[in-house]
Amino acid sequence: MRLVSLALCLALCAAAPAFAQEAPPAPAPAASVTNLESVVVSGVVPGPGLWKVSKGDHVMYVLGTLSPLPEHMQWKTDEVEGVIAASQEVLSSPSVSIKPKASFFGKLFLLPSLIGARKNPDGVTLQQAVPADQYARWMVLKQKYIGNDRSIESWRPIFAAVELYEKAVKRSGLNASGGVKDMVRELARKHGVKVSATRYEMVIEEPRAALKIFKTSSMEDQQCFSQTLDTVEHGLGNVTARANAWAVGDIEALRGLPMNDQREACIEAITGAGFAEKLGLKDVPGKVEATWMAAVDRAVGANAQTFALLPMEEVLSPKGLLAKLKARGYTVTAPDEEESTP
Repeated sequence: MRLVSLALCLALCAAAPAFAQEAPPAPAPAASVTNLESVVVSGVVPGPGLWKVSKGDHVMYVLGTLSPLPEHMQWKTDEVEGVIAASQEVLSSPSVSIKPKASFFGKLFLLPSLIGARKNPDGVTLQQAVPADQYARWMVLKQKYIGNDRSIESWRPIFAAVELYEKAVKRSGLNASGGVKDMVRELARKHGVKVSATRYEMVIEEPRAALKIFKTSSMEDQQCFSQTLDTVEHGLGNVTARANAWAVGDIEALRGLPMNDQREACIEAITGAGFAEKLGLKDVPGKVEATWMAAVDRAVGANAQTFALLPMEEVLSPKGLLAKLKARGYTVTAPDEEESTP
């Protein structure tokens, strides 16, 4: 589960407001952003076909999800609606959530501790945290996609990188999910089909101590920062191509496009940090996978038909969750392949 650790780290700091107002950053150097604009698919689109996972007479249809997707697409859901209507259960995408072990008032008093969680330790600025050439590139891209937000200059490189990427994606005519997950939930509700979460819940036994560890620990996130700059400068075409391929259902194009961009480097920045083991982050991806696998085993065993959401990377990767199901004896058939037994 390549994105779980990053999502966990972001969730830990999601409530941290950007209150800091640092001095204005140095003027942006003369440079240019070389990324070329790409045409984004719009209008009514079919989306990808469904993968079929079966064991005996029991079947699970899987929709590979992708982020981001074209903002103005209208997803034609006839096939998916028919499958959901004929199913007994919908499995949501694998995820992780953080639950601090505290009472309501304990959580309330915890909120002030979240302030500044995105910041570099010891008052280090972003300009001080990254090499000069990277900061020069950052300033050009920041001006284009973020503007004159001074508070971000106190953030850790990884959080600044995530903010830049999200703003650049939005400017490119894409959004986080294209409404796909919401639509699936709506269709399940329409047809009276229950939706089951496949979420691993991580309980933080001592939330104040965990936040203190995170806020005072260093993180080797310069590679994440640098590769995010590369993606925003030169790789938005690939991001858009993936989104378009999903929208028009071009599975072969999805197989041929890189899925990772900067994500591997950003995840390594978290899982490789000194605080990762102390906070239990190193074990989370495996536990999320185990939670999802157990949910699939239960659902497929109990239902004649199940519908499931799964990130496209986990669908297509030879090391992904569908490949692992096949290794465990399930029959897995892609929408553009003939059915075969494992």
